[in-house]
Amino acid sequence: MPRAFPIAIGALLLCLLTTLPARAQGLIRDAEIEHSLGTLARPILDAAGLSPDTVKILLINNPSLNAFVVDGAHIFLHSGLVRRLDTPEMFQAIIAHEAAHIANGHIARRTVSARNAQTATTLGVLLSGILAAAGNTQAATGFVLGSASTAERLFLAHTRDEENAADQAAVRYMARAGVNPLALADVLEIFKGQDTLSESRQDPYARTHPLTRERLRVVRGYAAALDVQSTGADDDSAYWFARARGKLDAFLGNPGRVIRRLESKEPDSITLMQRAVAYHRLSDFDRAIANMDALMRARPDDAYVSELKGQILHEARQFAAAADAYARAVSLAPKEPLILAGHGRALLALDTTADNRRALEVLERARAHDPFQPRMLRDLALAHARLGNDGMASLATAERFALIGRLKDAAIHAKRASDLLEQGSQAWNRAQDVLNAAEAAQKRR
Repeated sequence: MPRAFPIAIGALLLCLLTTLPARAQGLIRDAEIEHSLGTLARPILDAAGLSPDTVKILLINNPSLNAFVVDGAHIFLHSGLVRRLDTPEMFQAIIAHEAAHIANGHIARRTVSARNAQTATTLGVLLSGILAAAGNTQAATGFVLGSASTAERLFLAHTRDEENAADQAAVRYMARAGVNPLALADVLEIFKGQDTLSESRQDPYARTHPLTRERLRVVRGYAAALDVQSTGADDDSAYWFARARGKLDAFLGNPGRVIRRLESKEPDSITLMQRAVAYHRLSDFDRAIANMDALMRARPDDAYVSELKGQILHEARQFAAAADAYARAVSLAPKEPLILAGHGRALLALDTTADNRRALEVLERARAHDPFQPRMLRDLALAHARLGNDGMASLATAERFALIGRLKDAAIHAKRASDLLEQGSQAWNRAQDVLNAAEAAQKRR
């Protein structure tokens, strides 16, 4: 769960969370991808003196190239950037650079800029946010995720001095973690020449991270001075990077092209996964499941494989089989909130009294581990409603609307929840938090 963070940066902004294969810009919440990227980031964060358990790597569904931080607990990357990288070391270089902005205190200096960014929303700035909460009864706080707008430039843009300091620190972190620091230069090569383009043609990274040929030269000098011998990525890092990027490509790329590209490849586990996803997106259920079954045989104890099979079965309306696949995934990863949420959704699709009760229990467990999933909250509200818990159904609906920025609707459902729930109970207090957050946001308008 993200680290607690007080409500301090302007108003409650939008939080648009999506799951693959949704196309709208927002956060991609996928248990397998988050685990893969977190595994790659861990040694870098350790080297930076940051806790890998409190700094979360989050992916925005956006084809452009960008990475940034907005607080000390989250590093954001655009899916387009991850798909553009060639090696795990390049991904780790980006994490090292953004971790340096956190460790060097660059974000802490941006409180005033964040307040300015709030006023800039009147110029058309209002995108997504990632939440943190000070305990279970606190209202969620949204943070600007960024756009090619005034707010982004005020809040996210770094100075050249900050970039140089972050580069130098990143090279040290990579060397300390045993990662080839020259990979940072490889990342900068992608953006070489961006500073000569008009702003409208630049990738967002070039607008928020000033780029110069001199900076590239200096990074190479930093790396050379450390004299770290390059041995390439270890097998574990290479595997998790290929797995994350492969899943993104399969869900976000053209499925026909994915299948054609994989025709001549040996059917290893990542190839099988990509084929299964691509055939699923083409509504070729038999081939999708055939590849998933082969993948299950290759990795029988992999929770993320069972989860993916559950997703494919659910979206093919094979609800009983989906519930079984998700149940196996939960048995392998009992505390993974996104897998728990998927299991609850599959149980709700069966729509029997017993399955609705099981769904409620599973979804409450998902909420306990990660309360910031709008889709999970929608399913939780449905489970409560089917079982006659109207007050809790209204509360879950209120929290979902608050999470996606529909504060007027959130207040309506929170008031309804307050009227139905026992006054002074934990659930009643949560409803009050939503009402208070909605009222405070209204006053700031």
